[in-house]
Amino acid sequence: MATMADVARSAGVSVATVSHVLNGTRPVLPHTRQAVLDAVEELGYTTNTLARALVTSRTRSIGLAVSAISNPYFTEILQGVEAAALEAGYSLLLADPHDDPGHERKVVQLLHERRVDGMIVAPSADPRGLLAYLGRHDVPAVFLDRLVKAPETDGGPRFDQVCADSAEPTSRLVAHLAGLGHRRIGMVAGLPGLSTTTERIMGYRSGLAFAGLPYDERLLVHGDSESAGAEVAVAALLSQALPPTALITGNNAMTIGALRALRAHRLSVPDDIALCCFDDFAWADLFSPRLTAIAQPSKDIGARAVRVLLERLAEPDRPARTLRLPCTFVHRTSCGCPSEEGIPS
Repeated sequence: MATMADVARSAGVSVATVSHVLNGTRPVLPHTRQAVLDAVEELGYTTNTLARALVTSRTRSIGLAVSAISNPYFTEILQGVEAAALEAGYSLLLADPHDDPGHERKVVQLLHERRVDGMIVAPSADPRGLLAYLGRHDVPAVFLDRLVKAPETDGGPRFDQVCADSAEPTSRLVAHLAGLGHRRIGMVAGLPGLSTTTERIMGYRSGLAFAGLPYDERLLVHGDSESAGAEVAVAALLSQALPPTALITGNNAMTIGALRALRAHRLSVPDDIALCCFDDFAWADLFSPRLTAIAQPSKDIGARAVRVLLERLAEPDRPARTLRLPCTFVHRTSCGCPSEEGIPS
């Protein structure tokens, strides 16, 4: 196996110059850099990551802890994280906390024990154990998708956060349905305790208020962010004496559960009930009718989280920040509109 010294001899430069080219630690003349890269290619040299980690105390690896990896939304986030990490020369270690606070604490510890340089985490509904561990071990971390309240103290941990807007887009779905004449608009919310759940409920209620509609607590149910939970919740909604004429689901997994419940009750969308969902996915326009949805910039969320983490690693003491990325209203026909033209403002 070729060594760095072999590359240096082949390129006619010092070992230090080879190191600067491979690690980007100092500018090198273009022709010298090319000579080193040619030697690397010719000799098949690969970097000894373990040896470099012993010297630099960095492994150039990032830990990613997100639940429901099978969820298309988190799958796209993973794609964004992986692409940005690879571009920056970092490898990725992946773990699924299963939205369980105790398991979350364990997988974060396991990632930390593998000496990742930093972590990107989608926190559970009760992140106290997570925060305690990250703070005690001073682990650089970025919270993704779900926000946590982690006040900074002098010398304490600084946690950056990257997510999409949740309240205003949900409010827009309510306004759209109200504009179509609906007066009983139901909401299938996610797992209680998640910031995304809280903010989308806020958007639902503000949308009702803006449309001049009363809030009826019987029309708000929790599907716990899962398909099965949403199926049960929607069935309960439909069993009411005055069921909703329109429905908003809080994520794509719950949209699937809602569709199952509607089919079981032999209800047609949108003829019998209108449907809008938070989260778009690749096959949303393959349904009949095609699903009107809020699309989150999932890949961009993942990529931005990586960049924010790398900035934190480069500048550990800078103030923490929260980045909110805008969503897109994707108008189709499950809301009851005859076409995708003439969207109400």
